[in-house]
Amino acid sequence: MLEVKDLNVHYGVIHALKDVSMEVKEGEIVSLIGANGAGKTTLLHSISGLLKKTSGDIIFLGHSLNKTSAKNIVKEGITQVPEGRHIFPGMSVYENLIIGAYLRKDKEGIKEDLNNIYQRFPILKQRSNQDASTLSGGEQQMLAMGRALMARPKILLLDEPSMGLAPILVKEIFQIIKDINAEGTTVLLVEQNAKMALSIADRGYVMETGKIVMSGTGAELIESSDIQKAYLGG
Repeated sequence: MLEVKDLNVHYGVIHALKDVSMEVKEGEIVSLIGANGAGKTTLLHSISGLLKKTSGDIIFLGHSLNKTSAKNIVKEGITQVPEGRHIFPGMSVYENLIIGAYLRKDKEGIKEDLNNIYQRFPILKQRSNQDASTLSGGEQQMLAMGRALMARPKILLLDEPSMGLAPILVKEIFQIIKDINAEGTTVLLVEQNAKMALSIADRGYVMETGKIVMSGTGAELIESSDIQKAYLGG
């Protein structure tokens, strides 16, 4: 479904991504783990069209995205839930959700998806008229995910969805990710909580200093002594 081939990205003189190649197959959850500054968010931003690539290619459903704008990448079916959630303050929960569908024209479909979001996240329905910035961290994460789903993505890019959340909420968010995937949305997950990320992943990649240094199934990576020492406290 998604293939990254020999991707290089620079921030000025900093070589942020170095010949990165990876793939996500339709229906998978693929987790990307690594320390802060490894290049994980840079990779997601590159896929979303938010960063210019120095070289390499990103192929989605068989065609290159290199000349595709960020707006049209969303139209193609790639939606990102950003690190830090980036809820629109001063706007209601409902308005934040509707913004997720801004490229869509199918009013009945939008209405149906909004009802589905409210069924998945009942707290959002209860707070639909509330200023989104007044929600708790966990509720804002649910809103950010709901907003992304309003675009009807084929693949959902999730950047650190558990950041700043209490452990009980982390479990809930990861169950939601599994449910979204089970209902047909492919997921590429960037996550600091390596154990949780790999436990729900079909496959995973490990990034260090802008490079992919290891890959395998989620189970293989959890069992790896190198991964346990570096990321799982083993």
